[in-house]
Amino acid sequence: MQNIDFKAELRDHTLARSQCKAIGASCIGTLRQVDTYFKLADGRLKRRESNDEPVEWIYYHRPDRIKPCLCNYTILSDEQAKLRWGTHSLKEWLTVVKIRELWMIDNVRIHIDQVVRLGRFIEFEAMVTKENDVMECHLELAELRETFALLMGEPISASYSDLMDQLLAEKK
Repeated sequence: MQNIDFKAELRDHTLARSQCKAIGASCIGTLRQVDTYFKLADGRLKRRESNDEPVEWIYYHRPDRIKPCLCNYTILSDEQAKLRWGTHSLKEWLTVVKIRELWMIDNVRIHIDQVVRLGRFIEFEAMVTKENDVMECHLELAELRETFALLMGEPISASYSDLMDQLLAEKK
């Protein structure tokens, strides 16, 4: 699967919610997500535990860019991940805990995230489909970035795991 994603610091989560409502986005819910990351030679891997949902493993490739970028990913069940990587070959790298408000508009997920120890962020993920090709997804994200511009801080190129790794390294 593929999406085009973009992440930035968020200045005001209350106004972000209001903006989501104003553009007609639907609030899907609020989730507490615990993402445990694993180091791989190729790609990124995280195990996601969320509320009462089944465990998901997300294996993905995404360049570290501050501009919207293409992300290729696969979602696996706990059983599929164990078959692919085994149970002993993976070493936990770090854990990121967040409260995520999930909003949807058309084929775009809007995440309003409160990440423990890191702060508040907003993320847009436009799903690439037959109806919404890569170019259309870039256009959708450009519109959202313009709409939310006053609420966003600096764009973020790294994943939450990389930001957490930097924070932990600075504390040593």
